This record gives sequence, structure tokens and C-alpha cells, in this order.
Amino acid sequence: MTTSIGTGPGRALIAVYGLFSLAAGSRAAVQIATRFGEAPLAYALSAFAAAVYILLTVALWRGARRLALVALGIELAGVLVVGTLSLLDQAAFPDETVWSVYGKGYLFIPLVLPLVGLFWLRRRR
Repeated sequence: MTTSIGTGPGRALIAVYGLFSLAAGSRAAVQIATRFGEAPLAYALSAFAAAVYILLTVALWRGARRLALVALGIELAGVLVVGTLSLLDQAAFPDETVWSVYGKGYLFIPLVLPLVGLFWLRRRR
């Protein structure tokens, strides 16, 4: 029996992803519009993170389990790769992204959120 992923605590997950979509998207839009030349990689990665968050919000809202799983995998890989690279090569990241230092600027929520999402989807089979 399949249970909806957007009910109960899943609604809170959708709300958090919606909030992160707005926060990351707004931040990236301002950075790209006003100072893209200062840190193009960082700002493009923030925009990519926002796109992943938007995709996750919609996938969870619609109950698109497979799409949500893929997007959560992309998010987790992004946080781990960008987080590690931002520590190893600080010159490549003169300004922070949403995923820099594993989401330090966002209280490490970007690191924990995909794990919570994967846990939630696994429980809602």
C-alpha cells in the first residue's frame, strides 16, 4: 500500500523546501543581477540549488516519489561536493553558496534536509 508523501509531517517538509526555494532563489537572483563577476561559480551554484529546491517542493507536493528521490540525491551530492570543495579550494568560492561549508550559512539545514527527505520517503512507502 502506497501512502501519500505530502501529508502529515510531509507538509512541513514541503513548507521548508518552499521556504528554501524562496530564500536561495532570491539570494541568487540578487547576487547574479548585482555582482555576478565577483563569484560567478558560487552564484550559479546558488541558483542551481534554488532550482533543485523548487523541483523538490513541486515533486513532494504532487507526490512524485521517484522525481523527489532523484532530486534529493542531487541535493545531497551537491551539498557534499560543494561543501567539501568550498573547504579545500576557498579561492574558487570567494563568496558563499547555499551549499558552501555544508550549508553553514543556513545553519547546516541544507546538509540535514535531504537526509530527512530520504528518511521520510522511505517511511512513506
